[in-house]
Amino acid sequence: MSPVPQATATAARVLRYDASRAAEFRGVVDQAAQIWNSSVTSVQLVAGTPADFIVYADNGWPRAQPTSLGRGYVWIGRQATSQGHNSLRIATHEIGHILGLPDRRTGRCTDLMSGASAGTSCTNPNPNTAERAEVQRNFGGWLVTPQVEFNKIYEDRALEPAH
Repeated sequence: MSPVPQATATAARVLRYDASRAAEFRGVVDQAAQIWNSSVTSVQLVAGTPADFIVYADNGWPRAQPTSLGRGYVWIGRQATSQGHNSLRIATHEIGHILGLPDRRTGRCTDLMSGASAGTSCTNPNPNTAERAEVQRNFGGWLVTPQVEFNKIYEDRALEPAH
């Protein structure tokens, strides 16, 4: 794994998010934004409007739809929290899609983007070194193509057990 690049002379890109439609998850979304803010220097998440991305609560499965780097929609679905998945991990994971990270179903709790594949016992809401470095590259002025597909809905549904 490569180290997280140091901040360059360029200022962090500020992304505004609107969690006013996130119902009971609004505070969790704010916590997830702070986790990203303390993890990377090339982007800064702040609550406000007009928003670059909007966060909703609904009764489905958590998902995100990045429309371009730093823009899109996040749904914190109650179906996952009712099954025991950690809401802060969900929020941080889904915002990771907006920041350019795809799902990586490794099953490891240390990998934020492994999502539900890490199981309900995993409560780690922090991006690992590689995930932080990838976001740094995405927003740090390097000419890179984010690994996430824009306009695709990333739904982190738990994999069904084999029969």
